[in-house]
Amino acid sequence: MLRAVAVLEWTGDAGKPKKSRLVPISIFNGEELADADIYLARPQPLALDSEVVYELKKTGKNIGLFEVQNAGQEQGLWVGYGKWKPMPAPRREAAKPMAPVDETYDDRPVLHRKHPAGDATGKTGSKGSDEPTLHRKDSGGDTSGSGPAPDPDRPTLHKPKGSGSDDSASADDPDRPRLKKEKGAAKKPEDVGHVESLPEVTDPDRPRLKRGKSEGSDAEVAPSLMGIPVDMQQTVAVSDARDLPEHPWVFHWSNPDDELTMKAALEAAARTALGLEPPPAPPAPKAKTKSARAKTPPAPPEPSPLADEQFRVFELAYGSGATLVLSAHTDTPPGEQKFVTLIAQPDFYGGLQILLKNVADARHLDDAPRMRLVDAVDAEADNRGELLFEMRGATARHFTLYRVLRGRAEPLFSTGDASLGPQGE
Repeated sequence: MLRAVAVLEWTGDAGKPKKSRLVPISIFNGEELADADIYLARPQPLALDSEVVYELKKTGKNIGLFEVQNAGQEQGLWVGYGKWKPMPAPRREAAKPMAPVDETYDDRPVLHRKHPAGDATGKTGSKGSDEPTLHRKDSGGDTSGSGPAPDPDRPTLHKPKGSGSDDSASADDPDRPRLKKEKGAAKKPEDVGHVESLPEVTDPDRPRLKRGKSEGSDAEVAPSLMGIPVDMQQTVAVSDARDLPEHPWVFHWSNPDDELTMKAALEAAARTALGLEPPPAPPAPKAKTKSARAKTPPAPPEPSPLADEQFRVFELAYGSGATLVLSAHTDTPPGEQKFVTLIAQPDFYGGLQILLKNVADARHLDDAPRMRLVDAVDAEADNRGELLFEMRGATARHFTLYRVLRGRAEPLFSTGDASLGPQGE
C-alpha cells in the first residue's frame, strides 16, 4: 500500500494553467512516511514515474487530475511535468425497461386440467386441433406418414461441409464474420517511468502508484515553471493505489457568529505578535466647572491592517472541533515586512487557545522561514488530516506536515531544503 502526497504549483487559471510543476512531498508505505523526493529514485523518484496520476484536492474535495509525463531536476529538486485533466464524469447505470403492465390481470389463481380421453374436442387421446405438432426427421430424409408434409417455404439451417470436429474448415466460409485489428494500432507503451537523457527503468519488482489509461503518446512536457513567481498558486495532490472516498475538511459552525468572534480574536493575537498593537486612547478631558458639559470621549483608534490575510477553519477528524489557521504580514515595504502564522482551537470556556505561533521577518528568512499554509491532507490514509505548510526562506524552502492532536500542533514530517533562487523569478 503506497500513498503519495505532492503539491501542484501553477500560474494562470485552474484547470488550464500556463505553467505548472508537481513537487513530491511524502510517500506512506504502510508503516512510515518517507521523503518522496528520494524514495526509490532509479533515477527519478517513484512518485514522478511516467503516467502516475494524482488527484488534485481543495479542502479534501477533488478538483481535477494531474498525470505525470516526465520529470526533471530544478536546482537540486525533483519535480514532475504533465497535464491537468478534469475529473471523469461518474458512471450512470442504464435504467432497465419496465415490463408492460397487464391491466386485465386477475390475481386469483387459475388451475388448468389436461384434456382427458374422449373430451369435448371429439378426438380420443389426441391433442387440441390448434396445438402445433413436432415431427422428427428420419435417417432417410422422409417424414412419417402420420404427419403433414414439410413446408417448402420453411427456412432451413445448413451446416457447412467439414464442420464436424475440424474447426479450421469453417474458416473457408466466405460469409463467416471476422474480427480485424486496425492497421497501425499503437502499441501500449511499457509501464515504466521515463526521464529524458536518463536510462529507462525496467525493474519488474518496482512498486507502482495509481496509473491512468495510456493514450499511447510519448510526448513529453518541457520544463516551464521556474523559481517562485509572484502569482504562483498551490494545491494538494494525492496518488493512492486504492480508490478511497473523498473526505472534506471543512468545519461547519453551528452558529455563524462564533466564526466571526474567533476570527476577531485570532486577528488580535496576530497583531500582537507582529507588534501592531494600537496605541492607548487618550483620556477624556476633565470639565473645569460643574456646569460645563462633559465632552464625548474620542473613538478608539482603528486597528492596524493585516496584509494578505488568509483565514481557514478545518475539521481534521470526524466529529472533532474546529482548527483555525491565520496567516498575514505587515503592510510595509517588502524588505521590512514581518510575517505571522497562527494555529488555534477554541477552548472549553469560549476563548481561543493558540497551539502554534510562527513569526518571521524579511531580513532573516533564511534563519527563520515563514509558514505558508497549502491545505489539509490525509498523508497516512487514516481519515485524519494533517496541515501541510510551505516553509519559505529567501533562497530555499521545504515542506512540513503538522499534526494537531490533544491540544498540540507538532511537526509530523519534513522534507529536505532545496534551493529555488530569488523569489519572484
